[in-house]
Amino acid sequence: MLKGLALTPPVIGRIAIGKVVEKSGKLLPEKDDEFTVTSQVQNKDGWVNHPVDESLRKTPGSKLRNIPVRLLFDDPDLNLRANYSMFDRRTGRPLCVGNGETCRRCTAAGIQTLPCPAPEACDLAGAGYCKPYGRLNVRIGDDDELGSFVFRTTGFNSIRTLSTRLRYFHAVSGGLLSTLPLELRLRGKSTTQSHRAAIYYVDLTVRTGMTMTEALASAMWDSEARKTSGFDQAALDGAARQGFADGAFEESEEEGAAVVEEFYPDEFDNGSPGKTASTGTKPGLADKLNQKAAQFNGSAASVPVTLAARSEDRD
Repeated sequence: MLKGLALTPPVIGRIAIGKVVEKSGKLLPEKDDEFTVTSQVQNKDGWVNHPVDESLRKTPGSKLRNIPVRLLFDDPDLNLRANYSMFDRRTGRPLCVGNGETCRRCTAAGIQTLPCPAPEACDLAGAGYCKPYGRLNVRIGDDDELGSFVFRTTGFNSIRTLSTRLRYFHAVSGGLLSTLPLELRLRGKSTTQSHRAAIYYVDLTVRTGMTMTEALASAMWDSEARKTSGFDQAALDGAARQGFADGAFEESEEEGAAVVEEFYPDEFDNGSPGKTASTGTKPGLADKLNQKAAQFNGSAASVPVTLAARSEDRD
């Protein structure tokens, strides 16, 4: 078994509330007011839609704003992983990932565990180089009970709402998150920061047409049926927990490059990481990254680091 490799839930598709389009030679995110379910394949026009996208729409061409889903795990933190993240915009390699208390950071001395004061109080993240980043894995349909579709976001509204819902559902169901019939729902709201324009975020609710009581009864019945068949949900949660812990970071460089492209658009001058004309790095920030770590390990070594620059959240 490869060491240092995070074993993450198998992904068979993506869920997005926008897309990346080319404008003036740059790849920029374009917000949308509906979900799009895509495969993991891209062509010249962007991500190719997954066949399930069409089947979820009530009529061809209609807006997709509700997606019936189930969760893979009973543990809320396995279904949704959210942290503060900073990426190398050229390679997509994670540089620093923290939870507001501690972080794992790439330094000249290797990956170290250091204090994480959260972006608001961190001198490295003060210019917007670090932002919240969440990944939610869900099941759509029953074709692959261990395969998932992933929704990625740097939007505070989505992360906070999904985190809250998962904990509430976990509490009221007695921990039966994996068998609850749920759905992702797109919601809109306006704020002063959005200049009264609508912004969209993702919520998690019980399935349309069901009451909470009906959803809980269904979850208990399905849970007992699984146990009778020999399905060990606790063991699955344990395997997933160990898989996440096996790696220093969840994202590989390949996955990180896609994240940078979608959520750090200012870094792309011609649509390709590694081919941008300018670094966009705040002068001295790479040195500060290592100098800050050196305060904890006594080393003043420095290594060139390029950080992803700030862009507006998608929701």
